[in-house]
Amino acid sequence: MTALNERLRDDYVADCQRGVDRWNAVIRRHGIDTELRLPHRGFHRAIGNFAELRVSPDGRIVSQAEWDARRPQWLPTPDDQVFIGSLMTAVVEPGRFAGWIAPPARGINGQPMEFEYVKLGVPNGDDGRGE
Repeated sequence: MTALNERLRDDYVADCQRGVDRWNAVIRRHGIDTELRLPHRGFHRAIGNFAELRVSPDGRIVSQAEWDARRPQWLPTPDDQVFIGSLMTAVVEPGRFAGWIAPPARGINGQPMEFEYVKLGVPNGDDGRGE
């Protein structure tokens, strides 16, 4: 079972790396001097071979003190979580899009952008929009 999990993790990491490579190509095309990198596979693990270790994103085993001191640089802080939560607001009106995504160039299957793809009604007739 451990070998199977590691094989699946290898596939997952390889898939993630392909996505990171695509984003890095876009970043380079726009002349931005930065590069995205995946963290070491042991970073922030709660199960498996690395569960008992504190591993930095670059793969160094660090002390608990260094982990605690650098955690806010490596992982989202409570303030970050609040900010992300503020972005994740529901948008259910046909033709409107959440502010954190780019609208598509065209509707699905040639439908107009304001097409109601999903009916939000419930059995009592309340559509969940508070109207």
